[in-house]
Amino acid sequence: MDDLKPLAVFAEVVDAGSMSGAARRLGMSPSAVSQTIRALEQHGGVTLLHRSTRKLALTEAGERYYPHCQRMLEAARAAAQSLQQAREAPTGELRVSAPVGFANHLAPALAPFLAEAPQLRLRLLVDDAMIDLIDARIDVAIRIGRLADSSWIARKLCDFETILCASPDYLARAGVPAAPLQLPAHQWLAFGRELSPAEPHDGTLLAASATNLGKVGLATSQPVTRLLDARSADGEHHRLHVQARIASNNQISLQQMCEHGLGIAHLAYADAAPALARGALVHLLPQWRFGTMPVWAVTPRRDEAEAAKVRGAVDVLKRYFAALPVAASAAAA
Repeated sequence: MDDLKPLAVFAEVVDAGSMSGAARRLGMSPSAVSQTIRALEQHGGVTLLHRSTRKLALTEAGERYYPHCQRMLEAARAAAQSLQQAREAPTGELRVSAPVGFANHLAPALAPFLAEAPQLRLRLLVDDAMIDLIDARIDVAIRIGRLADSSWIARKLCDFETILCASPDYLARAGVPAAPLQLPAHQWLAFGRELSPAEPHDGTLLAASATNLGKVGLATSQPVTRLLDARSADGEHHRLHVQARIASNNQISLQQMCEHGLGIAHLAYADAAPALARGALVHLLPQWRFGTMPVWAVTPRRDEAEAAKVRGAVDVLKRYFAALPVAASAAAA
């Protein structure tokens, strides 16, 4: 395709009514504008403008040519304006992905942002599978736990403290564990991505992935275990293997089963807090710490060209989690 700049220069000359006026608009010298028009006429083999010392006038060929150049210039301006709007104001569609267990945080986190940006639409993909950001055109992905090495940009939102929970009914039947060494004797519920008889684990909860369920034991008949890392304030440390009676790749289902008395679960405090407050769950061994669960906002890129909708979404997520009680110790204080 031929260079389109001369067409834009010609349209500006006609709109401005002079070479000098077009030069000011375009940030060019009058001589450069004149040379551009002369080259355009030579290339087309026709005269487009009648020139005099006082004014310019379109030739018949110029009159036919100008509307096409004008539409091209208007389209270019509209394209530039759309990019400027994307940089400066949240518009269009914001595509966010998150694990199923995290979905209850998205409404309170994003609602103020959507209320302030009426031209913004939200497409929310809630799935425990690791959705590909490029294939699904994801703007912001919420990821939990350790992140695999990748070219994506990860910004930490917070660290969820994890705690051990059980229902009052379960504890009435099985007894309340008084020390970490008593935990293996209890019935356990465990999250899918945590389960692996052969895979080493550092005690951090990880996000589930539908592509690796076979590797972690959910697609096999092998007993599955969970490695617990218990630490006390005075430095005592225990690493314990507990066998899961119930395993699932859905954290919400596990918490519901925990509330119905089916065993002990290792949950994020932020998720368990409402059930703790209403007495549906009991916080076990509160003097011990069982690790944290980092929460990340992952985006394809972070630079000066990042869209306003992405910057805004990440900012409101940061503010939401900064105000969220993510640690049992902070809530007790």
